[in-house]
Amino acid sequence: MDNREEGPGQVVSRLTGRRATSARVPSGSPVEVTLDDGTAVMVKRGDAPGAVRAEVAGLRWLGEAGAVRVPAVLGHDERWMVTERVTTGHAGPEAALRFGRALAALHSAGAPAFGAPPPDGPEEAYIGLAPMRNAPGTDWPAWYAGQRVLPYLRAAVDAGTLRPAEAAVVERVCERLPDLAGPAEPPARLHGDLWNGNVLWGADGEVRLIDPAAHGGHRETDLAMLRLFGCPRLDRVLAGYREVAPPADGWRERVGLHQLFPLLVHTVLFGRGYAEQALAAARGALAA
Repeated sequence: MDNREEGPGQVVSRLTGRRATSARVPSGSPVEVTLDDGTAVMVKRGDAPGAVRAEVAGLRWLGEAGAVRVPAVLGHDERWMVTERVTTGHAGPEAALRFGRALAALHSAGAPAFGAPPPDGPEEAYIGLAPMRNAPGTDWPAWYAGQRVLPYLRAAVDAGTLRPAEAAVVERVCERLPDLAGPAEPPARLHGDLWNGNVLWGADGEVRLIDPAAHGGHRETDLAMLRLFGCPRLDRVLAGYREVAPPADGWRERVGLHQLFPLLVHTVLFGRGYAEQALAAARGALAA
């Protein structure tokens, strides 16, 4: 049987060896499937080559740090992934504080290099639906410009979403990155796509992170992503983070610099509205 023709219940049975009794199929993915003992699991399909491999490797790498919790991977192949289901609750102040401490510990677990993929993860990975190349580098400003900002800037210009004159503003940021980047930091173990939708506030008071674009990077990039899309109780998250590993002086002035990458990714995926935000972030970084 072509695995693309399987239903979610069949996928779960094949990958976990457990019988599925029902599946709740919303519009899109993942799908919730109930096992024969009443346990609910999540089934996700990745059609892009290497997408499931990258996500599984990322979840395992983040989990191995023993810091932030992630859903357990119960089974996978090249196209499908089955994980435990997280029962969600509310973003309480103590949970936010614990999350901040755990995120700091995750970052401190480190990575071999900027751009290093997780062990067993592919070099050609993804952030959301956009391709993301993990090519290791030793100098963060050069790596961030060459591997995270400029590829998406060029794609946006090629698509006509950004005009060449506008792109010049972002290019000036890249040229000035050695001066704008702040104190040098070692590579951190990043989630890599840490917007609010990938932060699950568990009913047990513990946060789980899902859908990583994990790689070695600058820890301020994860912090900037949390701010970009409105993480609940961010002040408490940051308070917990500062208890464990205070960000370097001036990090708040560098938020726009680190948001430039996800904003350009969103420009490529979703269009002109994000291009305006990316340009604002670039101008703000130059003025900081």
